[in-house]
Amino acid sequence: MDVQKIREVIRRRNETHDEYDYGVEMCDKEEIQILSEDIPSTINYLQNQCTADEFFWISEIIDDLAAETQSREIVECYKNLGKKYPDMAKTFNLFRLREVCRSGVRRRC
Repeated sequence: MDVQKIREVIRRRNETHDEYDYGVEMCDKEEIQILSEDIPSTINYLQNQCTADEFFWISEIIDDLAAETQSREIVECYKNLGKKYPDMAKTFNLFRLREVCRSGVRRRC
């Protein structure tokens, strides 16, 4: 996974107005593509390099990333980030992520 590339996409997403659906969708798709390319390096990035700001933006696409990768490890890693950034984690509803886990991830969450 290319850390600089994901940071660039997150920067662009941060600068994209939420009401510009096409721009948001393009950033989301690119984030998912980058993060799903190499699961072990994505997990390493999330565990060791992901900032609170990056966690915030990745939270927007975590359900789709979990569905795309079918990776229990990604889900567990993301949940651990919630412990690392508890104030930010309160902002997000993990209910849908749990539903994705129950319905599709190869090894149950």
